[in-house]
Amino acid sequence: MEDLDHPGGKNESFFERELPGLVPGVCVKNLVKIFEPGTRPAVDRLNITFYENQITAFLGHNGAGKTTTLSILTDLLLVTSETVLIAGKDIETSLDAVRQSLGMCPQHNILFQHLTVAEHILFYAQLKGKSWEEAQLGMEAMLEDTGLHHKRNEEAQDLSGGMQRKLSVALAFVGDAKVVILDEPTSGVDPYSRRSIWDLLLKYRSGRTIIMSTHHMDEADLLGDRIAIISQGRLYCSGTPLFLKNCFGSQDEKHPEPKKWL
Repeated sequence: MEDLDHPGGKNESFFERELPGLVPGVCVKNLVKIFEPGTRPAVDRLNITFYENQITAFLGHNGAGKTTTLSILTDLLLVTSETVLIAGKDIETSLDAVRQSLGMCPQHNILFQHLTVAEHILFYAQLKGKSWEEAQLGMEAMLEDTGLHHKRNEEAQDLSGGMQRKLSVALAFVGDAKVVILDEPTSGVDPYSRRSIWDLLLKYRSGRTIIMSTHHMDEADLLGDRIAIISQGRLYCSGTPLFLKNCFGSQDEKHPEPKKWL
């Protein structure tokens, strides 16, 4: 959380104070990831809290450290040093419990080409420990929420790119996941599919902690209750869209243009 223009020190004016009453869903403390000894950290002493009932847009250019951070949160990457609490549980010591409440949509679709849309939802629900009856009820609700009910019996390989991406995003919410991590959920989709995915995230925000990485400033502005900007593995500012607009609106020397980091 260091100031870009003052290495080694934080610029607190770039970080909005949190309102009382917010419930932490994910807490990251001093996260460090180094891939090769002697090289610059991919993630460098990252401290951030993500809150329930909010979408936090994790904004940064390609290579900023977004995917690395999210991969660590989902235990896809080993970490150099850190403390990560998800729903109050340490991912180092309580990973099985964490996984029960965690949903993930990676940057690239991971679908079974010969399973239908409905079969995907049922399969993931049962992986999360749902009974057959619960999985069936959840599947019907999700098909309706996503607008995929008319595609329920189509195999994944026969879906359009936008439909495949929407299914991948929807699967992250299966099984009542309370913490949902989405790595560039609208990457590579057409404008109509992009808007449809936005609507889905807003519909499913309540009761969940949603962390969404993106490099689109308009997407972060429209969806993010809070925006956190990361560059070179460091967090440089965070707050509501309005706070960041006020903070950087003048684009003077005191408040540098955020594009400097993006």
